[in-house]
Amino acid sequence: MTDTHPREQGDAIDLSTRIVRGELSASQALDDALARVHALNPTIGAVASVAEAAGRADAQARDRALSGMDAQARAGLAATQPFFGVPSLLKDLGTAARGVSSSMGSQLFGRLDWDHDCELVARYKRAGLVFFGRSTSSELGLSPTTESPSYGEPTRNPWNTAHSAGGSSGGAGAAVASGMVPLAHGGDGGGSIRIPASCCGVLGLKPSRGMMPLGPYRGEGWGGMTVDHVLTTSVRDSAAALDATAGADAGAPYAAPARPDSYLALVQAASRQPDAGPRLRIALLPHGSVSAVRDADVAAALARIASALQSLGHRVDEGEPAVTARETLENMLPVIACNAALSIARFVARRGTGLKEGELQPTVQSMVAYARSIDGVAYAGHVDTMHTITRRVARFFDGSQDGGAPFDLILSPVLSEAPARIGRFAMHWEDYLDYRLGDTGLIGYSPYAPLANLTGCPAISIPFGLSADGLPIGMQLMAPQGGEAVLLQVAAQLEAVHPWPRYAPVAASVAAAL
Repeated sequence: MTDTHPREQGDAIDLSTRIVRGELSASQALDDALARVHALNPTIGAVASVAEAAGRADAQARDRALSGMDAQARAGLAATQPFFGVPSLLKDLGTAARGVSSSMGSQLFGRLDWDHDCELVARYKRAGLVFFGRSTSSELGLSPTTESPSYGEPTRNPWNTAHSAGGSSGGAGAAVASGMVPLAHGGDGGGSIRIPASCCGVLGLKPSRGMMPLGPYRGEGWGGMTVDHVLTTSVRDSAAALDATAGADAGAPYAAPARPDSYLALVQAASRQPDAGPRLRIALLPHGSVSAVRDADVAAALARIASALQSLGHRVDEGEPAVTARETLENMLPVIACNAALSIARFVARRGTGLKEGELQPTVQSMVAYARSIDGVAYAGHVDTMHTITRRVARFFDGSQDGGAPFDLILSPVLSEAPARIGRFAMHWEDYLDYRLGDTGLIGYSPYAPLANLTGCPAISIPFGLSADGLPIGMQLMAPQGGEAVLLQVAAQLEAVHPWPRYAPVAASVAAAL
């Protein structure tokens, strides 16, 4: 082991800097990551599969390239490859990558292999990342917890293994928080980056609709609601990853929003002078709102972050757009169900045999039946209502909803309570709608995150304290379309004045034993 403790590794940019300087090789960094995976994964269950051969070949190629560079060439490497030699994981949900198979988090799909890299993976590799495996996901990304039986054991929260790491990118959140890797890919269709980021105490940005590439063979996910990015320990890693990957690719159905020359430069400036940025007006969910926080620890964290934002010069006023969590989900769920059912139907048709007993979890099987009950007119009606809600939210941001001053951001928790215990939201429910909308279903646990997916707005989960039981609590900021720069700048301000632990305590205890 080159790194005896993940805290010495710092964030992904720190690790890349050490590799470029020659303090360790990309192959040694991969060895370190593999050692931490082998030590931690039996307890955490964050890694679905290891593709060591693919990772090893990539790391060795980068070591050869670096050996031929002089000092000047090495010094310029960070500008084009900010993550040179950094080992990382792809979410186990599609995202084609040569040599790194996927199961879609499902016993049905088994093992999917690709002979090409999708555009996003190609951009990640051009930024220097070395992929050596897949992080766990809920089945087809359909749950905000990661407990698919296809992996044998659930993915556990590295802060307390009796609790969920979130989902559907739960493996990514747990892998980063436990120190397996400093950065991991995730996808977000209803909170699936932000929820595990909140549960695991790391940073998770969901970019705007159209901001990230999905080609060459996919047009959109879940009617335009899904988007990819990374979970990180630092704001600057998220910004640098966005610089390296953002922008529409050939044939994209949505235009990418305008963006600055460098998110990283904006973040670095905000970190140096956290009280010198623009003064923003931020909407805080009003007390007694239909989506009000129901957990005392989360409510206290929300009050603390509101106070912190005010101390940085921002104005925080009560306010919320004219849409409820139920209205949001009642229109999202049919679209999600139909698109997920389509993926299942296409796979089964290619296979040539029908679905077998037990190939899908009960909640997913119920979702398929629900999707088949939706006709084309009803589907179009839900899409139309989603557009109406999007217009409403836009009017809230620009001030025309109530004729008042515009808001720059919306502040809420990510979840209404601390991370759920393992098993509470596993997909063994027999009724998909009850799982999502029932009195004890997910709507009460995760009422805030889905709106950003419906509207295509960017949103970020920022670690901001622990519950009384020592579990991470994440706070969400949501911006209008194309507002990633503002989100990252505010996150950098908060990181500078209220820094969070980079890793869960489990990382220290395991690293000490390596």
